[in-house]
Order: sequence, then structure tokens, then C-alpha cells
Amino acid sequence: MERKFISIAKRENNAKRGYLIVNPTQGKHIPVSPSVSLSVFEELAKLIEGKYENESLLFIGFAETATAIGAQVAICSGMPYMQTTREIIPGADYIFFSEEHSHATEQKLVKNDLDKVIESIDRIIFVEDEVSTGKTILNIINRIRKIYGRNLSFSVMSILNGMTASDMEKYSGVNIDFLFLEKIDRTHFEEIASEFEKKGIENPPDLSSADYTLVSIGGYMNARRLIDSAQYSASCETFADKIIEKTGIESGKKILVLGTEEFMYPAIFAGKKIEELGNTVRTHSTTRSPICACCEENYPLHSRYQLSSLYDSERTTYIYNLDFYDRVLIITDSALEDSTGINSLVNAVKKFSSDIRVIRWVK
Repeated sequence: MERKFISIAKRENNAKRGYLIVNPTQGKHIPVSPSVSLSVFEELAKLIEGKYENESLLFIGFAETATAIGAQVAICSGMPYMQTTREIIPGADYIFFSEEHSHATEQKLVKNDLDKVIESIDRIIFVEDEVSTGKTILNIINRIRKIYGRNLSFSVMSILNGMTASDMEKYSGVNIDFLFLEKIDRTHFEEIASEFEKKGIENPPDLSSADYTLVSIGGYMNARRLIDSAQYSASCETFADKIIEKTGIESGKKILVLGTEEFMYPAIFAGKKIEELGNTVRTHSTTRSPICACCEENYPLHSRYQLSSLYDSERTTYIYNLDFYDRVLIITDSALEDSTGINSLVNAVKKFSSDIRVIRWVK
């Protein structure tokens, strides 16, 4: 089956970069079968089979769009994993670095956890959905080298790589491998994005009180912290099994499994297990990315619902391309201390389904 990894979308109010590459297989912006997403992530993981066999590795996935990709690649490799984050983690010290073209430029990594393993690892492997110029990767490599002073090796794994020869020149003297599924030419992406003008369906946030069924399931592991990937995989499997048990999922239904912002992998994994029961399942997640909705047929995002974040009620987030479903499962690790965010999400989804369950993964 031929898969399309690239759709060009138009960023909203971003002077640094007017386009965004939307990957229809990734399970982020566009609803997709979870088994399709995981198969792409596993295909990426195969790129390091037979490489680095005598090295101790640490995988780092980039928030928010590559958190699930990084988790699956680490699980396939059986190596420790952590993701970058933009969230506040109590008691954590951070390594800060910038993602200059992003709508939210600040990225951070929990330094406390990297401190624990830095002397025992040989190579850090960064996992991204797409590498454009490589600037973000170079920013974090420089920060890590400045802090720890070790001559570590580095690799970057991504589904897409759009680096030019001049981008690569910036890595002169840096011991790094770039591994990817598809090389892309970004030359005309700005031009393509600028041609989309017609507005799609735009929906403001509805913050009114919403009705939903809340289910809390224990055994939570936070991938923003350093984790054992095998333990994380087992925990996600148990979590998915409990979702199926507690929500009474059978077969023959059309079901949406929604993740929230950086919390993507458990939703995609649970979606795959629900799919295996004989259901038609789609998965994607809420996102910080402000992308224009346009109505042209060849444009990837036709509807946009503005939300209040489940993690910070002052933060604006979005969900794109909602459709009709028999049941919707919202999978989150938010504490839901403020009802504003979950109300906005449920109110968006209830236009498309009358059966909405909110699943919290808790300690």
C-alpha cells in the first residue's frame, strides 16, 4: 500500500515559516488508522537494525508531534526513552533549547533524568517527524555538550528529512548520523501554502459545562521523564486492556481515540488494540499548532475547533477534521484540575458523537 507522508498546510500568523508539513500517517492532525501509524513508526525503527550494536543508546522524542514516534522506536530497540516537553514538571530541572520556526519556540528536557544516565550512554538518538534545517537538533546538541562536556555520538531519526547541503555544512565537526524514510525538497512549500486562501470551517471554543463519562485507570508512566521502554510498552498494553474492559468495547463500531497534545502514544496504542477487536478506529490528538483550515479539496485540514488546553486553561489548542463516530474516547494524562479544557474538547466532539468517554491515566 502506497503511503503519503506529505501534505502542505498553511500556518496561521507565523512570519518565520508560512507552511507546515502535515503527515497523514502520523496520528497527530489528521485522523488515521492507529495500525497505519504504528507500522510507519516501526518501519523507521528498522533503520537502526544492525547499527550501534555495541553502543548504549538513549532515545529522545520531540514534543509534541514526535512523542509517539520516539516511544515506538525506543520500544522496538529496547532502549531507554524520554521526550522533550513544554509542560511544567514539579521538582524538575531543565535543559532549555529553542525550536526557532515553531509557534511555541521553547523546548526543554528534564536534566535530572539525563544526569542519571549521561555517563553510561554512548549515543543519543533524537527522533523527529520531520527535520527541516536541523537547527533545533544542533541547538540541543550544543546545550548537552556545553553542560556535560562529553564526546557523545548523536543520531537523528525522522520520517522526513528536508535538509539541504548548506544545512548539513552546519554539522561539520559534529559526530552525527541522519536516518530517515524519505528525503524531501522544501523549495516550493512556502509557495504552495500561500496559494490556499479559502477558509474552511472555523469553530470558536465552547467553554460551557459538558457531560461526559470519566474513567480513571492506574499504572501511569510519564514519558516526559526517563523511562524503560519495555516497561512503558507493558504499561501501555495494560492501560489499553483496562480501557477496553471498563468501557465495554466490543466490535463493529466506528470509534475515535483522541490523544491530548504531548500525550499521543498511549492513545494510538489503545486505538490499535480496539481496532483489533473488529472496530473501525481513527486516532489523532489535540495540538498547540495553529493551522489554517481551508476548503480546497487538496488541502489536508478542512475544519478546525479551537479549544482551551487540558493542561493549562490559558493556552489555546486545536483539533482538526472531526467526523462522526459511534463512540469517542479521549485519552489524557491531564490532572483535569480545571474543567475549562475538557469542557471545550467535549463540546467540540459532541457535535459528532453522543457517546463520549474521558479516560485519565493516573498513578
